Amino acid sequence: MSYMSERYEDYLATTSELLIAENMVEAAEVLRTSMPKVEETGYDNWNGGTRIWTVYLQLEPSVYSQLGTSRESLTEQIANRLKSVLEPFSEDWFSVKIVPIVRPRPDWRETGKGVSRATRQNIFDGMRIEKVVWNGRLDEVEFLERLYDLKSMPSHDSRYADAARDIWQHRVNNPTDWDDDWIYGDARFNLLHCPAHEFLRFLSEVVHPVVRPDRNDCLKLVQQINDQLRADGWHLIEDEKIAGRPRFVGRPLRDSGHRSVSRARSAADALDAGWMQKEIERLENAVERDPALAIGTAKELVETCCKTILGKLGVAVSRSDDLPRLTKALAKELKLVPEGISDAARGANAIKLILQNLSAMTQNIAELRGLYGSGHGRDGKYRGLEARHARLAVGAAAAFIDFVTATYQRRTSDSDVEKR
Repeated sequence: MSYMSERYEDYLATTSELLIAENMVEAAEVLRTSMPKVEETGYDNWNGGTRIWTVYLQLEPSVYSQLGTSRESLTEQIANRLKSVLEPFSEDWFSVKIVPIVRPRPDWRETGKGVSRATRQNIFDGMRIEKVVWNGRLDEVEFLERLYDLKSMPSHDSRYADAARDIWQHRVNNPTDWDDDWIYGDARFNLLHCPAHEFLRFLSEVVHPVVRPDRNDCLKLVQQINDQLRADGWHLIEDEKIAGRPRFVGRPLRDSGHRSVSRARSAADALDAGWMQKEIERLENAVERDPALAIGTAKELVETCCKTILGKLGVAVSRSDDLPRLTKALAKELKLVPEGISDAARGANAIKLILQNLSAMTQNIAELRGLYGSGHGRDGKYRGLEARHARLAVGAAAAFIDFVTATYQRRTSDSDVEKR
């Protein structure tokens, strides 16, 4: 079998040429993009003994499933041409099977929810528009070898034995041979259709500190990516720090936290408050990983919201004003105080209590931040709160921000109507 193991790429390349010459383009593409594996699968004692081999052409599961009922005819086309190529070298028997690649996926139960092709395309289009170099400061082979075993992947160029040499020749040695964004459509990596965890792992590597060491550039790109991933229930969150820079991983969004953060983000968009957006990004990344930071950020987010709206209303704010004072000032300017509701209104008492609790809630967040949030030293016996407590604080902050922003917009709209 040494003749096969040593030269199987040559035999497959010749098979591909035969298929193309006979206009069997789809079969040639299957052969070219597959990861071949040759195994001895039987032995026949007839006529002195004949070994039986199976050539498994492994495809990504998504690509395999797209072939549907055509798999049988494609298999036959490839097998017949491969037999013609191998006959001069062996009397062994060969068969061909097109199969899905089976590889370890330890987190498959958690990552069953996919990332749609539309979302992936939007992310890549955004990177094209912003002229993002996906491999950062690494050369493309060096980047991809952090994720893939390139030496076991096929070459598109028959002169080279594997993907590593192929990519090096056409992107490092001759960088203009392929477009800069060639990776997004290369069938070997299949980024538009591969499993969600593989796609997210690629994105995580794009923003890895080694690849993209400039922290601000990295965070900007993470925000752009998360804006697209959020629609499919995913986001990149900080997992750890390397040399003081964040390393991100893909994780499913928790529904409760997602809804709260989405409301806060919409409010920040309405107020055109860039600093709020930065705090929201930090909060979103911290809820599960660092509850103390999330609680501290929730308090800062409410504070920023109050200062932003008061500033738009032309109300002077002192640097010494704490959150309860800012909340009280905002409630007065927006006429949120319970006295603004007539006792004759249906449910007046309930509305008054909700508004009273809304104002008190901001003070409770500030106190919670003082007790458990970031920004204060702790003794050795300190035990922090859990992510569920952080989600409670974030949800409360988002409810306040959502309400006061909507009220501010309503007041502004009513004022504009009166001026007309």
